[in-house]
Amino acid sequence: MSILVYAESEKGKLKKTAFEVASYARALANQLETNVTAVTINAESTEALAQYGVDKVLAVNNPQLDTFNARTFAQVIKQGAEAEHAEVVVISATANCKYLAPLLAVELNAGYASNVVAVPESTTPFAVKRSAFTNKAFEITQIDTPVKLIGLSNNSFGLVEHKVELKTEPFSPSISENNITVASVDKTTDKVTIADADIVVSGGRGLKGPENWGMIEDLAAVLGAATACSKPVSDLGWRPHSEHVGQTGKPVASNLYIAIGISGAIQHLAGINASKVKVVINTDSEAPFFKAADYGVVGDAFEVVPTLVEKLKAFKAQQ
Repeated sequence: MSILVYAESEKGKLKKTAFEVASYARALANQLETNVTAVTINAESTEALAQYGVDKVLAVNNPQLDTFNARTFAQVIKQGAEAEHAEVVVISATANCKYLAPLLAVELNAGYASNVVAVPESTTPFAVKRSAFTNKAFEITQIDTPVKLIGLSNNSFGLVEHKVELKTEPFSPSISENNITVASVDKTTDKVTIADADIVVSGGRGLKGPENWGMIEDLAAVLGAATACSKPVSDLGWRPHSEHVGQTGKPVASNLYIAIGISGAIQHLAGINASKVKVVINTDSEAPFFKAADYGVVGDAFEVVPTLVEKLKAFKAQQ
């Protein structure tokens, strides 16, 4: 079985998810004794993919593809898979790839498994482990179609270096016209995004008002983290809805999630359960979040967080 990955990029730079899907594909390729090919779209440099086991890159460079369009991108990746006779295609679980996945599955006539967290436990039959019920359980899903599409859950596999010799080839797929036009793309600039963050610092109503959000941003700055909030905070207008995480907001699959002044309603926990390490700071020792947390601090955030920021700054200064 040959393997193809879609290595996402943004503004010409490969995203962290590109290296994670490459790492996963390399581990699978070792099982199957095959090679890994990546499709990149308008990426300025692809050399870093060699560090994570990609043997070959089909480099697509076309100004028509500067703006993401799920249908067009699905057609491009399909043509890459056909050119390489790929039987397994691996993509990430970013917002763009979640739009892309069903269209790509149709293009490839492939069985699609989302939220995959590990390499297959069996390749004959082909069975993958997936998270289910908002990351409260796991299930084994068997894919029986000739071509298999895997959606890798973010931060589930990690980055695993496996240096190989990389060959890059220009690839010029045909691009059909479509009736979808992107009028504009608005993004928050100069900030770590929730989707790409290894660390997320999140605040709730325990902060008492938007005027106190500075300490959340101070902690995020020293950690190189993204900032987030609970639903009540965004509903009250303290923070933009783009920072709302939870079942009805953005899902978070960070390596470290720090919840400050958040009680831990079930809807919030459902959106952050995929995070590897969860830390909660709250004055209420009976807050539901403590049952889900790996580490907890019972204390006043207005005392704990500034002290934590000072300690972290002092530690970084010593390095």
